[in-house]
Amino acid sequence: MTEVAANSGLLTVRLVSPDRLLLDATAVSVELPSSAGYLETLYGAAPLLSELGAGEVRLHGGTSGDQVYFVAGGFVEVLPERVTILAETAVLPSEIDTNEAQQELEQGAKMWQEAGDDPAKYDSANTVTRRAEEKLASAKSESGTRNE
Repeated sequence: MTEVAANSGLLTVRLVSPDRLLLDATAVSVELPSSAGYLETLYGAAPLLSELGAGEVRLHGGTSGDQVYFVAGGFVEVLPERVTILAETAVLPSEIDTNEAQQELEQGAKMWQEAGDDPAKYDSANTVTRRAEEKLASAKSESGTRNE
């Protein structure tokens, strides 16, 4: 694990998925998607536990420089000196299969059309669609075609 001197102003950041440790580094700040929207944390932040949404985790500064990862589902724990991200899905944008993401988007649209009067089915369709849209946007940002 990355060791950081006390009061260094750098966060220790770990990003873990079920199949691998993607990141163990330091950062000045970390932006990440929560289920309620994006949040950013800095060194010394108040403790927080949140459900992850779908989108990009962005690390700024630190020993590894700026980095971007796509995540979907899971949890994040923020402590004053550390951020631990436990993600159901976590990949580099360059690892995203855009054909698969496009199929997921189409599946979400199909689920929406078939939801009928069931609110739970609409929620599921929205979740699938949102993840697919964020995955495609992340893949596009990697290729340099995303407008921010």
